[in-house]
Amino acid sequence: MRIIEKAGIPSQLIWGYLGVMIFMMGDGIEQGWLSPYLVDHGMTVQQSATLFTVYGITIAISAWFSGVLAEGYGVRRTMALGLLLYCLGTVGFVGFGMPKLNVPVMLLTYALRGFGYPLFAYSFLVWIAYSSPQQQLGRAVGWFWFVFTGGLNVLGAYYSSWAITRFGHLNTLWTSLFWALLGAVLALLLNRSKPARQPAGGSKMEELVKGLTIVREEPKVLLGGIVRIINTTAQFAFPVFLPMYMARHGFDTTEWLTIWGTIFTANIIFNLIFGFVGDHFGWRNTIMWFGGVGCALSTLLFYYAPQIWEGSYWAVMTAGIIWGALLAGYVPLTALVPSLVKKDKGAAMAILNLGAGLPVFVGPAIVGLFIGTVGEEGVIWILAVLYVISAIIARFITLPNNAKTLHQTQPEATIQPI
Repeated sequence: MRIIEKAGIPSQLIWGYLGVMIFMMGDGIEQGWLSPYLVDHGMTVQQSATLFTVYGITIAISAWFSGVLAEGYGVRRTMALGLLLYCLGTVGFVGFGMPKLNVPVMLLTYALRGFGYPLFAYSFLVWIAYSSPQQQLGRAVGWFWFVFTGGLNVLGAYYSSWAITRFGHLNTLWTSLFWALLGAVLALLLNRSKPARQPAGGSKMEELVKGLTIVREEPKVLLGGIVRIINTTAQFAFPVFLPMYMARHGFDTTEWLTIWGTIFTANIIFNLIFGFVGDHFGWRNTIMWFGGVGCALSTLLFYYAPQIWEGSYWAVMTAGIIWGALLAGYVPLTALVPSLVKKDKGAAMAILNLGAGLPVFVGPAIVGLFIGTVGEEGVIWILAVLYVISAIIARFITLPNNAKTLHQTQPEATIQPI
């Protein structure tokens, strides 16, 4: 356990980390192939983008509620609610919407499914924020994004590339229920740790309102939320149109899923690396230079690689790995934002979680709005410019006394459980 603690993982939460990874694997099963599947079966790219946009709206709402509900009603209850909504949405989407591509049913049930994972996963992030020593918080949240992304984008992609050839697309989607339930067992039943948090000072409604008023009390929290939106907007925009773009350059679905999974294998490794880098180089500096500037350049490289190197599989893979690695440069944001406030960290995390949920809506929305006028190349440049903007915004998110990390001014600071 000492090794786990030194690595930055709160040892009492180890089963929770594993449970989140397995749950997110179930949620990520369809991410790399659902859009091209729907287009191949008669839907337009715009209709597919609309489906993911509606899904993203509910994820954004759920992501905001996750922080304040976890603080007001308890982490375990909020995570259990997320599991219930996820399962109901999955049954409706796969059982009633997908077989005949019933668009209204698909929109309704996929939206319901979208409420699930933020309540489950981001509530656990609040648990981490209250249970980790402040000087190790960058590493603790780095491990969270390791298991979150590892499940959603790596295990989900690799598993689905194997499963769809054996079970078919619909049956593969059905198996997502098994993985979600298994993850919940690990995180909620085997994980015996009691959620640690500061006592709520008011009513449950006041906790919900605090999730909005916190940005007036500390405007830098809002800036952090905006940067968080930009962080993964490309991640959710890419699957809407890049599989078709890559197919025109000679990459089939299995190759694309392998590239996508490998990108996020690199990402989860660098989630850990940038957790350590942020604690030493500075949270804000890491976000600005590795996250903002690095992702702007690597986004363009990833898009143009199939053209520059004429469909070279390994050139595209390498460019994608670079982008995935630099995407992790935003990891210290999850340590920076809650450190801007002395209390109401759940409310600060609610804004950050909202920023994490909105890209699922913003990414497909950008594709749906602009791909018809500026094309795929124009969408890529929009995403690259957004990364540059995030670097500029991050410049203004400063800690007290302009410290690089909070423990430089409060070396013994910890968040005490109750």
